[in-house]
Amino acid sequence: MNLGLKNDEVKIVPFSKEWIKEFSRVRKEIHQSTNISEDRIVHIGSTAIKGMMAKPILDILVAVDDLTTVDISIINGLKSIGFLRLRVQRPNEIVFAKFADQTYQVKTHYIHLVEFEKELWKDLIFFRDYLNANKKTREEYLNLKLDYIKKHSTGVNAYTDHKERFVKSIFKKRTGQKK
Repeated sequence: MNLGLKNDEVKIVPFSKEWIKEFSRVRKEIHQSTNISEDRIVHIGSTAIKGMMAKPILDILVAVDDLTTVDISIINGLKSIGFLRLRVQRPNEIVFAKFADQTYQVKTHYIHLVEFEKELWKDLIFFRDYLNANKKTREEYLNLKLDYIKKHSTGVNAYTDHKERFVKSIFKKRTGQKK
């Protein structure tokens, strides 16, 4: 299993069952190093959607009660298993990454630390579950990703922006809002 992308690289690869096994392995590591309950450590993103081509980076959602009071032992526990806090600023989220080696050029895993049962937690899990349950929607999402990849091999922010409207439209289905 090859995981990892260089900074700003964008590519997608065929779905691999190895992603599920790797998530299970990392989930145990996270639990053991932080004491965060395993039910608060979930696999999200395209690598968690059956049959979906994806960027070869594992996205892991980890929940705490309150982001403003994250215990330093959690940050140190994640660091002890190779996850470093990124400078990325996102509302209601702290982002960590694991790298392929000590050059820190290739990211292999992301942790999205959020508050348990809050909107972002619910939205990200709903998105994964909705796509897993809806083949047509999965195909639409894949086509959107392929559309970007046909034209670009870099620009991770632009890639994310390219998908944003689609992703938000799925989030809105959770709360019953109109597109």
